Amino acid sequence: MLSVLRDRAYRHLFAAQIVALVGAGLATVALGLLAYDIAGADAGSVLGTALAIKMLAYVLIAPAVGAVADRLPRRALLVGADLIRAGTALVLPFVDQVWQVYLLIFLLQAASAAFMPAFQTAIADVLCDERDYTRALSLSRLAYDLETMLSPALAAVLLSAMSYNWLFTGTVAGFLASAALVVSVALPSPRPAGRRTGALYARATAGSRRFLAVPRLRALLALDLVVAAAGAVVLVNTVVYVRDHLGRPAGDVALALGAYGTGSMAVALALPRLLARVSDRAVMLRGALLTAVVFAGLAAITAAGEGGWRWPALLGAWAAFGAASSMVLTPAGRLIRRSSGPAERTELFAAQFSLSHGCWLLTYPLAGWLGAAAGLQAAVVALATVACAAGVLAARTWPTHDPRPVPHLHTDLVAGHPHLSDAVPVTGGWRHSHDPVLDALHR
Repeated sequence: MLSVLRDRAYRHLFAAQIVALVGAGLATVALGLLAYDIAGADAGSVLGTALAIKMLAYVLIAPAVGAVADRLPRRALLVGADLIRAGTALVLPFVDQVWQVYLLIFLLQAASAAFMPAFQTAIADVLCDERDYTRALSLSRLAYDLETMLSPALAAVLLSAMSYNWLFTGTVAGFLASAALVVSVALPSPRPAGRRTGALYARATAGSRRFLAVPRLRALLALDLVVAAAGAVVLVNTVVYVRDHLGRPAGDVALALGAYGTGSMAVALALPRLLARVSDRAVMLRGALLTAVVFAGLAAITAAGEGGWRWPALLGAWAAFGAASSMVLTPAGRLIRRSSGPAERTELFAAQFSLSHGCWLLTYPLAGWLGAAAGLQAAVVALATVACAAGVLAARTWPTHDPRPVPHLHTDLVAGHPHLSDAVPVTGGWRHSHDPVLDALHR
């Protein structure tokens, strides 16, 4: 898997991803402590609102950036987003009002919403070989999982020697290092398919409309909802399961979250070889099926009133949730790249980023508010229902033999156009077949 790091441009981009993730992880810990300093016992409410603001920024800003990304130098866009994130983190230690926290969180996450789709497109353009790109997706999944596990530990070590405000300094350093690494490599320029016209809203929603026009991408959105249902249970209710339902010590919360990350990493390591033999559809739909099975087991754990078996069973369920999520999320970039031309790629990555976080915006309240109001079992049943319905929808939406060549006719291309290299002239145009793709030549 590490052979892909021989590519200098990707190696620098991957390093930029790692340092930015570490910086963001430190900010997450510091933000919780800052909220407690400002709001005291209401810190949970402040953080919950900040999380909702984060999701809203992702849902609203990513499509707007995708609408204009082909008009902007890619490296300037990435570096500008990193500098905005660094500047915002630099200001955070000096706020003393809750509304200031909300404003800066929106600015920080809006910059992240601009950065991520352009960054994902850059990697897809840099690594042309499908096998290398698959390895890069697996490494990216590993980086996210390792950050989730290691950043809190690093923050704990730093907090033993300094105040939490200094953690924001680490965040600033991470984003500045990311910007420097992006500057150090040449990136492929965006390739516009032609100037899009119309109101900003129409341009911003064009990516989502294109995304939903492709069956495999509609299935991907349904699978994102499956992942969000499982992830919401883990991220929102782990502490409730460990502390209240099982009566375990606080340290076991980290063990449970670590089990989730371990399951995800194990699958991410295995997927490059597996995807060389098995289709994306088979892997991703089996991830949805595994999620449904784990929800059934979690319902049994939740219903059980006592028993020493519940703690190891919960660890196993969390590891299986992580494995299933990785089976869905890791190949997602392959679907987007396979379904688009270079000019449309950022637009589709932005649409996927926005739509997938819209799924989380739905499942977070279900896991938190329903769990608090009606109990854990009600939340598990509701989210299991969402996951199963979304999994069935994905299986029905995604064609069984996908991808497969689709014969079609080009009527508006001239002889000698590069795309017609394997086409044959027929009455009215040129006919050939290839895997379905949505780009400027195929509407």
